[in-house]
Amino acid sequence: MIIIKSPQEIELMRQAGRVVAKVLQEMERVIEPGLTTRSLDAVARRIIDRCQAEPAFLGYMGFPASICVSLNEEVVHGIPGPRRLKKGDIVSVDVGARYKGYCGDAAASFPVGEISTLAKRLLAVTEVSLQRGIAQAYPGNNLYDISAAIQTYVEAAGFSIVREYVGHGIGTNMHEEPQVPNFVPMGRGPELEAGMVIAIEPMVNAGGWATETKDDQWTVVTKDGSLSAHFEHTVAILEDGPEILTSLQEGME
Repeated sequence: MIIIKSPQEIELMRQAGRVVAKVLQEMERVIEPGLTTRSLDAVARRIIDRCQAEPAFLGYMGFPASICVSLNEEVVHGIPGPRRLKKGDIVSVDVGARYKGYCGDAAASFPVGEISTLAKRLLAVTEVSLQRGIAQAYPGNNLYDISAAIQTYVEAAGFSIVREYVGHGIGTNMHEEPQVPNFVPMGRGPELEAGMVIAIEPMVNAGGWATETKDDQWTVVTKDGSLSAHFEHTVAILEDGPEILTSLQEGME
């Protein structure tokens, strides 16, 4: 069942989203060669605590950290640890925060120093594909209009969309209905309504779309070892169109 949020609930999700945005802003500032992925998790936890929020990922289905940190061929759900960032890596950071019972969820992929031309293109295409999807999030559109906008842009650029993992509704639970695929599946999706809040999150591979899960039972990697990028925003569908809730807005510290 799709849960329609009230303006008051969306305001709480806006607050949760700002916490997430602050974490990602700090990730962009601090990421450099030599840092461990565990140190990024510690930075995120300090910000979330300071904002009087809770890390939504910590303990979720047993996940052992506050954020997901995925490097290079890792698609999603990378576990922070002693691994050090190297010049030329791309690092995807996925952040969830809960504020007064409501969740915000966003992700971004960052270069570590100078990266290859292919990696730069992959990051740029994935980020623009997210914006293309968000631009379709108007009441009266179909959910799969979002999917089509993302898939069309990504595949025209010569990259592939991950099929096994998709976006989702979000609210008091991190994952709610509806699923938000980044490709157009069979059938027809639901009509978008004002008050829906969804996490749109294209995961784009430089090679084929197939993935597999590593022995840690969390980290998802590209099956062919190609690079992968991930961008995500939590988006409220309002009467006059989409609002990105996971962005820093005027008045936020």
